[in-house]
Amino acid sequence: MGMRIKKNDLVEVIAGKDKGSRGRVLKIVPDFGRVIVEGVNRVKRHQSPRKFQEAGIIEKEAAIHISNVMLVDPKSDEPTRVRSGSDKDGNKVRIAVKSGAVISG
Repeated sequence: MGMRIKKNDLVEVIAGKDKGSRGRVLKIVPDFGRVIVEGVNRVKRHQSPRKFQEAGIIEKEAAIHISNVMLVDPKSDEPTRVRSGSDKDGNKVRIAVKSGAVISG
């Protein structure tokens, strides 16, 4: 199954403790079907000291399952499903189902 969400896409969380929050996709983990979204699913980790890093408790984003996020439609600014299609040159593009707008990237 191809990933319909790519890095730097604006997504909205549709399920879980962060439901309703939005953020940019920082990283995709296709082997596990997960994404890391900026500002979503923040967890605390105890960090031991490294050469250029202090010890302490740091907060960072953890992965969230791709089924719990939806791409935000660039036209209507609402969550939408994504389908694939082709443009007039025959190139494969992603299309927002709600508005029919072509999604860049």
